[in-house]
Amino acid sequence: MPHIPPRGAVIDITTVRSFRIARTRADLALAPGEVVIAGGTWLMSEPQPGVTGFVDMTGMGWPDLEVSPEGLRIAATCTIARLVAFSAEAPADWTAAAMIPDAANALLASFKIWNTATVGGNICRAFAAGAMVSLAVALDGVAEIWDGAVEREMPVAEFVTGNGTTALAAGEVLRGIRVPVHALRSRAALRKIALAEHGRSGAVVTGRVDPDGAHVFTVTAATWTPTVLRFAGAPDAAALAAAVREAPGYYTDPLGWADWRRGVSVVLAEQIRRELA
Repeated sequence: MPHIPPRGAVIDITTVRSFRIARTRADLALAPGEVVIAGGTWLMSEPQPGVTGFVDMTGMGWPDLEVSPEGLRIAATCTIARLVAFSAEAPADWTAAAMIPDAANALLASFKIWNTATVGGNICRAFAAGAMVSLAVALDGVAEIWDGAVEREMPVAEFVTGNGTTALAAGEVLRGIRVPVHALRSRAALRKIALAEHGRSGAVVTGRVDPDGAHVFTVTAATWTPTVLRFAGAPDAAALAAAVREAPGYYTDPLGWADWRRGVSVVLAEQIRRELA
């Protein structure tokens, strides 16, 4: 018999009939109608008519955060709150870790959601304004993808393929995100803007200067998929503005016109360029 979750655990998800905890990779093989769940803040936020079972990934026991000479590995099941707390614990030369709280605050969610929502869940939901997408892309994060037996990797910038879509194939799950040490040792900055004071981010722009002098700027929230702009050295204002302006995928929705998103992204990028200079 499947394990039935406590009363209230599947509130309003009336189609769910089973709940089980994954403890091995084999347990992550999904039956028809099953989906994986960790924090579940999005799954529980609206009806899921095609879902008949939940498979809890938190039973895999993955360490939230693993520090190594190569950088940082963030488990897909790590909560946003835990990652924010890590920003104050990170190695002293990981200066870019100071950007973690800024990215988390670009998420339209209270601190209570931070304590439940996971880094992997936010990235797999792949909304254009996903805050953990912004952070991972800004720091050259690499997605570790599992299926039953095979592992593959790809940049998070390519993992997100559209607003709400990813490169995950059927039967695959996100195991974690690897952030390389060179990005963590960079000088980094983040700017965001929204039409409403507490509204969803209309544009999130980041910039960083790596130890070798390379400059990397990213645009998220304003474009359907992440935009990454790389320069061997410091770009001048005109070159950066042109690159940001010509980025594909600026879109219009009730929270902002495409032209507005493009324009403010150019302004935010220039602010960051000056700060990093």
